[in-house]
Amino acid sequence: TDALTIALFVCGVKRGDEIITPPNSFIASTSVIAHLGAKPVFVDVLPDQNIDPNKIIKAITKKTKVIMPVHLTGRMCNMIEIKKISKKYNLKIIEDSAQSIGSRYASKMSGSFSDIGCFSAHPLKNLNALGDAGYLVTNNFKYYKKIKDLCNLGMTNRNKIKNFGHVSRMDNLQAAILNFRLKKLKEIIKKRRFNYNIYKNNLPKNVFFPIEKKDEFNTYHTFVVQINKRNKLKKYLEKKGIGTSIHYPVPIHLQPASKIFNYKRGDFPIAEKQSGRILSLPIHQVLKKTEILHICSEINNFYKNL
Repeated sequence: TDALTIALFVCGVKRGDEIITPPNSFIASTSVIAHLGAKPVFVDVLPDQNIDPNKIIKAITKKTKVIMPVHLTGRMCNMIEIKKISKKYNLKIIEDSAQSIGSRYASKMSGSFSDIGCFSAHPLKNLNALGDAGYLVTNNFKYYKKIKDLCNLGMTNRNKIKNFGHVSRMDNLQAAILNFRLKKLKEIIKKRRFNYNIYKNNLPKNVFFPIEKKDEFNTYHTFVVQINKRNKLKKYLEKKGIGTSIHYPVPIHLQPASKIFNYKRGDFPIAEKQSGRILSLPIHQVLKKTEILHICSEINNFYKNL
């Protein structure tokens, strides 16, 4: 959250500016926009839950300052098309890469298509600290210097303050943990990709999930399927001792906090429809193949007995 806030600030976002972003993300991507006094301009999504580049152009106005795509579930957005749009309209890009450390699109890493890429190291992420943590990346040296100041109370050194900054330094303990766990990241991603393939080969055909394309390398922070009778299946799996989750059951534009932006139900029909059908199945790296096969078997049983 701090990474996104500082990234927007460094890119010159001010009160009244507009930021294009999807409505089906975690709340942090919109809350940072609101905190800066800017307005989130939501754009509907594709079947894979990521922002639809074809709908971005229609959302651009004279007030648009930044496009903020969100790489959900470890699958990157179509950054080639988004990059073309940003160049044509002279807009900044900030990637919300919270869920996509190690992911690739067209052979480029998550966070590398944009002016600034922002990552989360929450304990549930593939690269995880033991508490809240995050970080950002940029190839812009001017941004880098200013961000270094802003993260540390604006202290260029102990006695020189160029900017009024924030206390957004990562705790040394969390940084040390991340440095250690970074060594195992490739192994974790490999196992999660292996687990995805077990699901792909064993789930029933009426369970929809995006198939990985040639230009994608997905890291499966979560494995989200889209299904009919979602709530009934969730309860059925709970009774069988299988935990699931929903990321996320209420789109941001329909949250009570978003009333100030004057969106309404029906504005983003694809994201809204998906919110009633999505279910996150276990995919973490300590799962055994037999456990995933058991999950697939129970899902098959559920739909056979409807």
